[in-house]
Amino acid sequence: MNQESDMKREITTPKKPSKGLLAVYRVAVTLVLVLIGVLVAGSLYAIVRPADAGPLFYIGRQDGGGHGIHGGGFGRQADGDPADIFSGIGRLRIPLAGQPPATVVLSVSFPYPADDQSFAEELATRIGDFRSITIEYFSALSREEIAGLDETVITNEILARYNALLRLGRIRELYFTDLIIID
Repeated sequence: MNQESDMKREITTPKKPSKGLLAVYRVAVTLVLVLIGVLVAGSLYAIVRPADAGPLFYIGRQDGGGHGIHGGGFGRQADGDPADIFSGIGRLRIPLAGQPPATVVLSVSFPYPADDQSFAEELATRIGDFRSITIEYFSALSREEIAGLDETVITNEILARYNALLRLGRIRELYFTDLIIID
């Protein structure tokens, strides 16, 4: 009898997954397969699409309010040439001189010729210089001085300093998309 009891084994079958867990698994696998299908279809489309084809669609504003170096080429300069908007300087937070302590928050942007690639490259290489000029100019002013200045005076002064750096072109207009003084 001892031999018989040694030969007996208990076999347990694995538990079946719950119906909820099985549904989640099926949805996840389906999503992964759909994503793979979309990536394959997009890759094939990119291969057969002509190299000089324009974008299929745009995301965001299309009125020249772009970001980075190229704003999309939707504006025109005063002389009628197509223009992109340079806003690569970004938003600056500059502590002001004087008491009480205050900070100016501003963003600088300007149009430039859309078809002038060398000038666009020069602008991209000068972003640090543009930021330094702007910070240097505003950090020397107090809250009262900025509040008392005309925006045209500030614009012309910074525009002159920017253009003094540039060799391949000139900036004709300069815009402050934000100019806020925070106490």
